[in-house]
Amino acid sequence: MSAGGGTKAIIAALAANLGIAATKFVAWILTGSSSMLAESIHSVADSGNQALLLLGGKRAARKATPQHPFGYGRERYIYAFIVAIVLFSVGGLFALYEAWHKIQHPEAITEWQWVPVVVLVIAIGLEGFSFRTAIQESNHTRGNTSWVNFVRRAKAPELPVVLLEDAGALLGLVFALFGVVLTLITGNGVWDGIGTAAIGLLLVAIAAILALETKSLLLGEGANPEEVAKIEQAIAGTRGVECIIHMKTLHLGPEELLVAAKIAVPPTERAEDVARHINETEARIREAVPIARVIYLEPDIYSAAKAASTASADAVVTP
Repeated sequence: MSAGGGTKAIIAALAANLGIAATKFVAWILTGSSSMLAESIHSVADSGNQALLLLGGKRAARKATPQHPFGYGRERYIYAFIVAIVLFSVGGLFALYEAWHKIQHPEAITEWQWVPVVVLVIAIGLEGFSFRTAIQESNHTRGNTSWVNFVRRAKAPELPVVLLEDAGALLGLVFALFGVVLTLITGNGVWDGIGTAAIGLLLVAIAAILALETKSLLLGEGANPEEVAKIEQAIAGTRGVECIIHMKTLHLGPEELLVAAKIAVPPTERAEDVARHINETEARIREAVPIARVIYLEPDIYSAAKAASTASADAVVTP
């Protein structure tokens, strides 16, 4: 997933949310609608989230240091996790609190009655533009993967986060429009509170999904099955490599993969030949999977490795 595509989607979402937040706040001041206030805070939270994603991308681009020899690529996951927390606390919990207050003390919208309707319709258009941009940028890398799998398996967090935020924002605007219109028709402010509660529940659900997916990335995810297969084929197809004894992969960042493998080499080979075959193997791996930038290959004799593994297993189970 290209960082450029993610950045474009983030900037589009940030611009849309800043404009939407300003108009929603004006509508709330004029009408006192709790749905408008909840949506205003939602847009402010989304704007802050997009700023956090941009900051995370910039900080993750720093070069490796002796203290952080593998670089800062995974810092993008940290900021994405913070986004989930902000969306949950600032957006979701505030909306639920405001809904509870509005349902307990309902107030009809008596002034500037149709202002929130106009604002919400305009906001739906702007949010739709942002959502369309996120979809277009995601399609560049999504391929034939379903949207659910794309969100679950994407290693770069920016586009899935923006996609879920924009989808949630569109649904939230529909809920707000539902509450405001019914309040205007019936004169009962409870509908405004119900719309606000729906917004809060939606934001809490999206925040929970984001937190779970980002947590998995923070813990460390390996390469996807397609990349693992390409790496295995690259190793197995190298002259001087008999087989893969075992292999592990780990994403150091969305566009940086660590590959560590123990490979079997012929027992009669000279050290010079082994070194040459290892270099050839590394080149083949990088050609097959370009994001495999950190590669550690350990040569071993298959029979010796198998014997050592068996002895280790016996030592564990022997009382």
